[in-house]
Amino acid sequence: MSRIRSERGAVAVEFALAIPLLLAIILGIIEMGLAFNAQISVTHAAREAVRTMAIQDDPAATRATAIAASPSLSPALTAGEITVTPANCTAGSTATVTILHDHTYITGFFGAGVDIRGTAAMRCGG
Repeated sequence: MSRIRSERGAVAVEFALAIPLLLAIILGIIEMGLAFNAQISVTHAAREAVRTMAIQDDPAATRATAIAASPSLSPALTAGEITVTPANCTAGSTATVTILHDHTYITGFFGAGVDIRGTAAMRCGG
């Protein structure tokens, strides 16, 4: 009987030692999943934007297309994060859209955030 009584709290102590590690792993998986989703969204927005630039030759419409193509980003994509080169898309040249987005982590346990870059290029003139 004394042996059972001496081991009664052992499970609770082991659980208390293991739960912080398990929670950190779960939060890390969630944060990396959200960062990976943001990377996919930024790359998709760059592809849609460069397609608009190659066909319409309008940098303002290109930025609007990039912002519209990434509604799930938090914080939202801004026009200042989008670089369109060249300013005029002549037939045969290559248009490039680069998006540099500052992704912030929701928990803050793994730092403030990370810069996510998406780049796409397409020949001008359709």
